[in-house]
Amino acid sequence: MEKIAEIEIRITGKSGNQNLKPDNFDIRHVSSILQHIEDMLYPTNKKERPLITYDLKEGSVRHLFKTTVQSVIGFSAIIAQIESSQSIDFLELKSARAFEAIQDLSRQKNFNFEITTSQNQDSKLNITPKTSFYRSENLWVDAEFYFYGILKDAGGKNKANIHIDTDDFGYLAISVGKDFLREQKENMLYKKFGVRAVGKQNQDTGEMDFKSLRLIELIDYNTNYDDQYLNDLIKKAKSNWNGVDANSWLNQLRGGYEA
Repeated sequence: MEKIAEIEIRITGKSGNQNLKPDNFDIRHVSSILQHIEDMLYPTNKKERPLITYDLKEGSVRHLFKTTVQSVIGFSAIIAQIESSQSIDFLELKSARAFEAIQDLSRQKNFNFEITTSQNQDSKLNITPKTSFYRSENLWVDAEFYFYGILKDAGGKNKANIHIDTDDFGYLAISVGKDFLREQKENMLYKKFGVRAVGKQNQDTGEMDFKSLRLIELIDYNTNYDDQYLNDLIKKAKSNWNGVDANSWLNQLRGGYEA
């Protein structure tokens, strides 16, 4: 049987004129905290993660999570590094988003969060309305991506999206304009497409922010060689090469090496 350790997220503040306690802590916030702790601990591989159990106790509002000692030791190191550097830029994307969401809740509701573990009493992270645990904007730049897969869904009540099921990246939601969907004359569902999209990418790690994806172009996916399509792409790219000496460019690319 695996050894178990504990993570505590203690929240202090007010609900109206009353001090926070479990009886006046809204279930929406409870749900949010439960989702965030999973992303903090296991941002990538949730299917094979160990068991996480939960308890809610008095003491303002104390959220207690129990999981494996190994996971809690790792989490202790993470909160110690965040507290020391006052930065979440080193975290994986889902973990960083979870801390940002807690920072947002702290500012919106004027709540104070104190995060501790049973494995290292010296590791403590405080998130308050005055802290600023957000990713640095200059780490995330716009980049262009290509995805290939089957279009499984399209639409949305408030935000329009298409959903592509890909082999390499799983199930992706990509933002589109409602006019784009309205103008489609044929049914797109369950057909293979290539998707050209723009989104945010971490310039240090190469990690993609899949929630930022916006559609540029939907391409009929055909694995057969298409001479006309290739010629059209060449024609479209020609303007970008005006004034470029091909031989000089190749020599520079080869670094002086002659083929």
